[in-house]
Amino acid sequence: MTSTNDDHRHHQFSDSDSDSDHGLTGSSSLLHADLSNSIFKSYLEFTNQSSPSASDLSKIQSFLTSSSSGALSCLICLERIKPSHPTWSCSSLCFAVFHLACIQSWSRQSSDLSAARATTRLPISSQHASDISTWNCPKCRVQYSRSQIPKHYHCFCGKLQDPPSDDPWVLPHSCGEVCNRPLKHNCGHNCLLLCHPGPCPSCPKLIKSKCYCGAVSEVRRCGFKNFSCNNLCSKRLQCGVHKCAQPCHDGPCPPCAARAVYACRCGKEKQERECHDREFRCEGACNRALKCGKHRCGKGCHEIGGCGECPLQGKRACPCGKRVYEGMPCDVTTPLCGATCDKTLSCGLHRCHERCHRGTCMETCRIVVIKSCRCGSLRKEVPCYQDLACERKCQIMRDCGRHACKRRCCDGDCPPCSEVCGRKLRCKNHKCPAPCHRGACAPCPVMVTISCACGETHFEVPCGTEMDQKPPRCPKQCHIARLCRHGSNSKPHKCHYGACPPCRLICDEEYPCGHKCNLRCHGPISPPNPEFTLKPKKKKSIHQTEYTPGSPCPPCPELVWRSCVGQHVGADRMMVCSDKTQFSCDNLCGNPLSCGNHYCTKTCHALKNLSATPFQKERSNSCEECHLPCQKERRPTCSHRCPLPCHPGECPPCKVLVKRSCHCGSMVHVFECLYYNSLSEKEQMAVRSCGGPCHRKLPNCTHLCPETCHPGACPSPDKCRKKVFVRCKCQTLKKEWFCQDVQAAHRNAGSDPRDIPKNQYGIGLLPCNSACKSKVQVVDSELHSRKSKVIEEKEPETEKNVPKRKKRRQQVQEGKQISRLQKIVAAMKWLLLIVTLVVVLIAIANYGYKGLMWLSDWMNEVEEQRQRRTYRRV
Repeated sequence: MTSTNDDHRHHQFSDSDSDSDHGLTGSSSLLHADLSNSIFKSYLEFTNQSSPSASDLSKIQSFLTSSSSGALSCLICLERIKPSHPTWSCSSLCFAVFHLACIQSWSRQSSDLSAARATTRLPISSQHASDISTWNCPKCRVQYSRSQIPKHYHCFCGKLQDPPSDDPWVLPHSCGEVCNRPLKHNCGHNCLLLCHPGPCPSCPKLIKSKCYCGAVSEVRRCGFKNFSCNNLCSKRLQCGVHKCAQPCHDGPCPPCAARAVYACRCGKEKQERECHDREFRCEGACNRALKCGKHRCGKGCHEIGGCGECPLQGKRACPCGKRVYEGMPCDVTTPLCGATCDKTLSCGLHRCHERCHRGTCMETCRIVVIKSCRCGSLRKEVPCYQDLACERKCQIMRDCGRHACKRRCCDGDCPPCSEVCGRKLRCKNHKCPAPCHRGACAPCPVMVTISCACGETHFEVPCGTEMDQKPPRCPKQCHIARLCRHGSNSKPHKCHYGACPPCRLICDEEYPCGHKCNLRCHGPISPPNPEFTLKPKKKKSIHQTEYTPGSPCPPCPELVWRSCVGQHVGADRMMVCSDKTQFSCDNLCGNPLSCGNHYCTKTCHALKNLSATPFQKERSNSCEECHLPCQKERRPTCSHRCPLPCHPGECPPCKVLVKRSCHCGSMVHVFECLYYNSLSEKEQMAVRSCGGPCHRKLPNCTHLCPETCHPGACPSPDKCRKKVFVRCKCQTLKKEWFCQDVQAAHRNAGSDPRDIPKNQYGIGLLPCNSACKSKVQVVDSELHSRKSKVIEEKEPETEKNVPKRKKRRQQVQEGKQISRLQKIVAAMKWLLLIVTLVVVLIAIANYGYKGLMWLSDWMNEVEEQRQRRTYRRV
């Protein structure tokens, strides 16, 4: 039995030694956890969870848990603090633990930077600045002096230097003895816990203490000795008349709120006010008669008898104070002495140059003096009251060493940089929110809580180190209910870090097809608690599982028979149930096309069906479309083909327009093919007639047929009864004959009437007589006289053409002379323009400098007026 215990101890020691860098594990960690719970149990029984003492206890417990599990990390280097590392802990506010080397480097850099700033801003020596320099805690920013820079490694309570790190039963960086530090509030007692990190808890000693009002005495813990008896306070208030009516409370009693009617100091006005505000002043003036009997008191409301003497009695001086008058009545105005005022103006440098006057002197001193701006780059004559500032921007680097001052007319005392630093902190999750500064940024103040799933076991680590920490082990059962369908049948498991492990039962979920899933359960997993947990880095699992937790069931793997897409007989195949792909056999489709006259010649394909599933509709394909022309005979029969492609049913009626001319050819009729073909031959002849006279010419003459529009040849073409004029050869004689007689005369003359031109028809049938010859002679004489007149008219035109050419030559010569004159005028204009430009440039050069000086003076006057306005507002 002894050997077993020794082996067990040896095993524990070996475990703690081997895991010293990674925190205590096994029974030692459980021992620390049980010990901490037993220690804090008695404290927590008498402590309110919302009190500051409870927060201190939780902070101590968190420090113990993180220290025992090896989760302490330095905020400066973000490295883990091992038990063998020398450390330093802040003892003011945050109690954070740092590496001793890190805090020494941090404090020296911060104090050197503080000394350099003090040297540049204050007229002190570098040695004195180094002595008074301070440094801040990296987390809580509490100030420490340079003499408080840690030099040695001490335990948490500060009693032991270089505490041992090889004892597994002692908390790392602790001496293992009683803390014995003075408790807060200076109660006179010391801490009874073992040497521990963090603040000490409230004093647990039992003492006899009184309530806030002093009426009740009780025996209470020293850390909670201040209490309220919940009775009326009944202390005498500051007014000395009333008593406090509030329950027993801490601190001074509130002001007396009893209301009554009180008079002001002068007694003229009365108001209802609270007792603590009973003394007040009214808005009116005193206006009582002074002792002189000539003036009244001009003070505000005050006590009776406090008016004082008349201020105008006794010795009186002129306004400038150079001449004194004695024995002058108080109702007589003091005369002016006539001397120079000589009072010091508001600037404090010059005196008033006006004669003795009443009232205040001029507010602004307008004496012109030579002033320099703050930075010394500009020196100028300005009025005394006006401040001089130049537009030069300061280029001196500020304390941060990254940004220039950029202030106008800076005197050298540059303010601190107001921009945000914005550099990424070492945690790589946040940016520095402090103003722009030199040196390293302060560590990230955010603390990340790492916990088990139930949140009972947790500790805090600095931001940026959470990915390198190990989750705490919790011995309690996991209370998170499973989300899969086997939640009631699954075995319980211990509390864990992160999400619950997957269920190991068979899924047995039914598919829509009727089969069941035979894989391991792959239902959803309960997510981790986001309030406490933080997912660390984990090694990727190489093992490939056939299921994924939180995913739906895989497709059904059962084998079923399935026919082709064309539903052909004898073309079935064995396929997986979940495989919805369709296959096509090599047969032709053979389904009738939509036209009803032909059949589909495609290879086997899916047919569109209204009752098919959406998946089948996507994969379905319609049969080919028939693009052949319609080959059916039209009813009634016509020569036109059906314009539609191949279609089912009868062809539509033929509505093609058919053109048919009338019998005489004078007009064209348009008929629908269906209407025209439905008529008989006799009806078609009747419909084609235009109903007017026949427009066809007779074959033997130039006249039209006198009959109505008719089919066939015109009747009796030789018996034309039209009248025709018949002439002799010289066309002097003329007579009117019937056309049929003219035709007979031409035939008798041996010529065919069809060959005779129209203009020669009927000419030469009458013989000429003596009158015809005389008429021919008169016509010849007239033609000769007309020819001579035409020749005479042409000769003067040739005479007129000669002077026009001369005129054109003269015009050309005149144009040449005018163009030379225009050239001379244009040259004079250019010369005048050049002279004008030269004069303008000389004027600009002469008055440009004066204009710039006038513009500068005007801008200075505007700046002066702006500064006057600002001074008046101030």
